[in-house]
Amino acid sequence: MERVSVIQTRQQEENLAAQAKIHLSREVVSTEITREPSLWYHATKRFLDFTLSVVGIVVLLPVFLAIALAIKLDDGGEALHFREIIGKDGRRFFALKFRTMIPRADEFLAKNPDLMKKFLQNMKLERDPRITRVGRFLRKTSLDELPQLFNVLIGQMSLVGPRMIHPSELPRYGEWARKRLSVQPGITGLWQISGRQHISYTERVRLDMHYIDNRSLFLDLAILVKTFKVFIIHTGA
Repeated sequence: MERVSVIQTRQQEENLAAQAKIHLSREVVSTEITREPSLWYHATKRFLDFTLSVVGIVVLLPVFLAIALAIKLDDGGEALHFREIIGKDGRRFFALKFRTMIPRADEFLAKNPDLMKKFLQNMKLERDPRITRVGRFLRKTSLDELPQLFNVLIGQMSLVGPRMIHPSELPRYGEWARKRLSVQPGITGLWQISGRQHISYTERVRLDMHYIDNRSLFLDLAILVKTFKVFIIHTGA
């Protein structure tokens, strides 16, 4: 099982924090939570997370096995990798994902400075040469995220929330970092249903802040429904 890590220098982190402060300040985004949901919301959300993740794991187990077999047959590598994530209150954990990249993908990126530069802009590459054939389909359909149901089950993540981030990405949130760490990351969220490949990192941060300030069961349900619709479109089901 492969672990993914991203290394940035101290200077890079400081520059990213400064950029985040400049861009988001122009949008007058509060660094404090403007509305704290009720205890009923938190209890219900956790109940739904636990219940739906159990149901999802049981129902999707054959899909899990089929995907794992496809990855193994594609290049012989591990089916899963662990991505280090910084979650609520700064707790670090490893999020499960189906492997979509070639083995030693970080080494490949490190050996290609031009690609590394593009990657660090938005933590994404539009046409990432590291993605495998099976991985391309998994990413398009978001099936690579399914193992995160186990992270939801044990309370590290939620079904809906801000996009999960590697610890090295936190400086990009600037003075909004503490607010970002006030909630659990989600398998899906506003970023995932908002054309994620075509928005800037600043917009990602803004979407996270918008979600935190407007959390409700109604919003969570709307995001889940939209996620399902996007999934149907991408898979042609």
